[in-house]
Amino acid sequence: PRLPVPVPGGGPPAAPWATLRVMMRALVPRAHAAVRLSSGCRGSSSHVASKGLLERLREGPVVGDGGQVFLMEKRGYLRAGPWTPEATCEYPEGVYNMHREFGHAGCDVHQVFSFYASEDKLSNRGNEAAAKHGVTKINTEGCRLARQAADAYGGIVAGGICQTPSFLSGASKEAVQEEFHKQCRAFKQGGVDFLIAEYYEHVTEMEWAIEAAKQYDMPVAAFMCINKHGDLHGTTAGECAKRMAGAGADLVGINCHFDPFVSLECMEVMKTALEGAGHMR
Repeated sequence: PRLPVPVPGGGPPAAPWATLRVMMRALVPRAHAAVRLSSGCRGSSSHVASKGLLERLREGPVVGDGGQVFLMEKRGYLRAGPWTPEATCEYPEGVYNMHREFGHAGCDVHQVFSFYASEDKLSNRGNEAAAKHGVTKINTEGCRLARQAADAYGGIVAGGICQTPSFLSGASKEAVQEEFHKQCRAFKQGGVDFLIAEYYEHVTEMEWAIEAAKQYDMPVAAFMCINKHGDLHGTTAGECAKRMAGAGADLVGINCHFDPFVSLECMEVMKTALEGAGHMR
């Protein structure tokens, strides 16, 4: 089933901050039901850890981590600018500590530190990460570190693929999808629980990413970095949502670029479109 991103019910609030307050109040009862705490530590039972993404979502909210690149840049583990995660090979203790801190804070999903870790991005504009470490090693080490933390805190692991320089350069669908497959093969071997296609500004590339990710027999979450007006080619947010679901995404949403209020507006447009197209059930 396609699971919706959360949006507040009812009419528009009187003030922007009221939107978040309404949303959080709606989530509190479900969050209480979903809490898995034991002796001051997040659930580490095998029963909890064995639950996958879709099962957890049916029981209540699922909390992820995020902002990994900026966090690691600020700590001095990455050179500012490229936004690539070679620290999985060069500073694994720093990456693991990041995952531990997210786990301690209460996240359910530990995302592999794999943002912009496609081979074409790792070698783009003078970046030496591809030549020095290689796409497979960077992503495989990322899986190992995320899994280690997830097992300690009763969480699950997600591998992520992002938009590529190849698409922006006009490469063919086959060439672009091969960039995704290089990462997804490492994620499959590394034992991730589901895949995330995130940070896409063009719905066509998003569809290609979803199609590639669905070949690995695990749930796929798809998030575009758009507002309610749609992608950079003028495709509306509602149409983007329908195309993402049509390509096979199990979870449809947005991430990055915009503040929570702009994002909530976009989520509502997407949800309405999905309901109208019969994808919500």
